[in-house]
Amino acid sequence: MRDEMIPKLRAWDKQDERMSYGEVEYFDDSINYRFDHFCTGADEDVEFMQSTGIKDKNGVEIYEGDVINYRNSFRNPMTGSGSLSINRDFKIIFKDGEFKAKGFDIRLKNILSYSEVIGNIYENPELLEGDKK
Repeated sequence: MRDEMIPKLRAWDKQDERMSYGEVEYFDDSINYRFDHFCTGADEDVEFMQSTGIKDKNGVEIYEGDVINYRNSFRNPMTGSGSLSINRDFKIIFKDGEFKAKGFDIRLKNILSYSEVIGNIYENPELLEGDKK
């Protein structure tokens, strides 16, 4: 199997409040993920998140559950003057078969050059205080 076809995973241990990144182990008929921190307890005590397979403008890999800051300015295409500026944080979600910035219905890869990872929903919940989901 090719490594680029195997999704990267990370896990949030709800009890220990700790993020772990999985390493792939190959077997004859399967693959397994080994985490640097064993999450003890039941499956409901762990949240698994998949890598999007893409990186932000600084080269940081983006995972589901990450929070990105998107900052861009646009000029009025009709007059060439004035501008609209966007400086907002978005949670990364998997929707309709692709990764997107929640509340910004555009493909994640289309906004990468203007985005950077600033945290995630588990280690930095304050980043999205206004977002209830």
